Amino acid sequence: MRLAWLAWLIDEWDELGYSNGVLRGAIGTVAVLLSAAIAALALHRFRVAALTVAGVVAVAGVGWLSTH
Repeated sequence: MRLAWLAWLIDEWDELGYSNGVLRGAIGTVAVLLSAAIAALALHRFRVAALTVAGVVAVAGVGWLSTH
């Protein structure tokens, strides 16, 4: 499922908000993933909460990047 989503994202790259360029899209995606990692590290004692928050941050960030 994850690979199918990644393949779809790559296929639709120009139609999403990533059309500002590969470098800007990559920088934004890395920033979102780092934010998700920081959120997960902040909650490392509560594994379920850490994974949930990291997933929500990543999905919301990539979703926001793809529409703006």
